Amino acid sequence: MIPLRIKVETNADQLFVVRLRSFEADPREQLNPFDVALERVGPEGADYSGEGGSIRILGIDPSKVDGDVMLVNPRRGTADRIIRRSSPHNTLLVTERCDQVCLMCSQPPKKHHVDLFPYFETAALLAPEGTTIGISGGEPTLFKAQLFEFLRRALDARPDLSFHVLTNGQHFDPDDCEAIRRIDRGRVVWGIPLYSRDPVVHDEIVGKAGAHERLLENLALMCRLGAQVELRTVLMRPNTDGLPQLARFIVSALPFIRTWAIMQMENIGFGRMNWKTLFYDSSESFDVVGRSLDLVRSRGIDAWLYNFPLCTVPEKYRHLAPATISDWKRVYRADCVGCKLKDECGGFFEWHPANHGYGNFGAIQ
Repeated sequence: MIPLRIKVETNADQLFVVRLRSFEADPREQLNPFDVALERVGPEGADYSGEGGSIRILGIDPSKVDGDVMLVNPRRGTADRIIRRSSPHNTLLVTERCDQVCLMCSQPPKKHHVDLFPYFETAALLAPEGTTIGISGGEPTLFKAQLFEFLRRALDARPDLSFHVLTNGQHFDPDDCEAIRRIDRGRVVWGIPLYSRDPVVHDEIVGKAGAHERLLENLALMCRLGAQVELRTVLMRPNTDGLPQLARFIVSALPFIRTWAIMQMENIGFGRMNWKTLFYDSSESFDVVGRSLDLVRSRGIDAWLYNFPLCTVPEKYRHLAPATISDWKRVYRADCVGCKLKDECGGFFEWHPANHGYGNFGAIQ
């Protein structure tokens, strides 16, 4: 896996944001006040200095982090690579609190919260040109006032940026309309989960009574606001049989959505705990998925497969399965050696089980 947290040494005592610069490509480039430039590399680490002070990076080749934006925690002696210049997969974890307890949650909620929005705003302004930044949690809209203001300010300052916000869709209300309208809605996609047409099934999956009803109300609100919505459905045993009914509901009641994403599970967090009762092996029974995709796409709505290794998908649907697993948690199995589609495939999650995952997979020759 790609390391997202690295060891550092610094004389500072408070959190701060920096961008690491080696300037190997263009030594004449101007320093930003938040930049630190590489001065020397030795056996003890790589030393950087800038307007804000100095920092030593330990245990990683400076070329691997050139241009990365770091959130440095001096007390822990660590730095999180919150925006990596060389990667399209950059997500800001704005909170670990959540008001739902989803059966398959890969990031189980925690009670504590640290407000890092000011640091994230600085980081966003230092991002490479044209970056799409993910926003995740926990549930980001538990702190929606800060979130909306963060999005507005970042998008106003950087017309080249865009955001992809993951939210359970529970906390929007009519009073938010003015704040959302101030955000450039063409550059924000809201990833919102709907797991079933059946309210009972959806509410059981998310562990919250009334969640389905509230979600539909807020999807209607987002429609009226002209927001871009990516509807997300994690494929599991409790909701697979109802997938065609959900597809019919989408085309009849939610035709305004930008995308419908059918997603495979992650074997981590609550997903690992409940894997044996939840995981649906689509490699052995894809028909219900295929029929649902066909219906939605026939009505002009984009529908995709996220987190599906190509070898687990029938050939006619492989073009709908882009490489969506983030590079830092993506692996390829020994079985992938020699696969002609490996370069196009998103592979497997690092923690996908070898012994009780897909029944049918392997190199495509």
